[in-house]
Amino acid sequence: GMLAFRHKTRKNKFRFCVPFFLAVQLVLSVFCLYQNYHLTTTYYDVDLNLERNLTIVQVSDLHNQVFGINEQTLLGRIEEEKPDMIVVTGDVVDSYHTSFSIALDFMRGAVKIAPVYYVSGNHELRFSQEELNSFFEAMQDMGVIILDDTYIDFEDFVLAGVGDASLYGGFAAYEPFAAERNVILLAHEPQYTEFFHSLGADLVLTGHFHGGQVILPGGRGFVSPEFKFLPEVAYGSHDIDGMTLIISRGLGNSILPVRVNNYPELVVIRVS
Repeated sequence: GMLAFRHKTRKNKFRFCVPFFLAVQLVLSVFCLYQNYHLTTTYYDVDLNLERNLTIVQVSDLHNQVFGINEQTLLGRIEEEKPDMIVVTGDVVDSYHTSFSIALDFMRGAVKIAPVYYVSGNHELRFSQEELNSFFEAMQDMGVIILDDTYIDFEDFVLAGVGDASLYGGFAAYEPFAAERNVILLAHEPQYTEFFHSLGADLVLTGHFHGGQVILPGGRGFVSPEFKFLPEVAYGSHDIDGMTLIISRGLGNSILPVRVNNYPELVVIRVS
């Protein structure tokens, strides 16, 4: 008679592989979601010899990331800090998966908590002038104060801003501040430290680097948005010739969709 071959072993392996790969996919999905949405808060104390204590909450690189319906989770965390002001240091929208409505949902809630001051990032520069004007007008109608290449004098300190386009040259919106003035400067990209110094900045709040996207063992950031690997500084507070530079790890992602060992960060600066 004819021999009959049965492929029980192969069939059993296939039955085993499907649930195994599904389980791996589930674990990876949960890991990625946790890495991208586990909101953390980092605190810094900065002494500028102000006449008062000032609590600043910094939001950077939101990139249309959603933290709760209408950003209520993020806004709730901000409100808990009882800030005197909220500063938004660029890339509140993302040029690759753009939603102006998500950015405006955040702004709409933020202005109800404290005055909001904003400077543009590199992603905002990728939109047409018409789109950008419409977005800026919508924010201003809500009460957001746009500080691109301008400043506000609070008597005991100056709050100044640099729009991202001016970081690449041609900035002439205001003269350097006198050395005796306390200057808090908002900018998106942190690498222009000589320029910040030239403006007389004492405290500079920036973002852009996303913490290096992946924070390696030992704390080094892996890659910058310009794909420079192992940048010298990617997040945290740094003293640069007497100027304090704070780099937020930011809240969202852009080209690279996943953070690793690098949770979304809300920054709280207590200035005295």
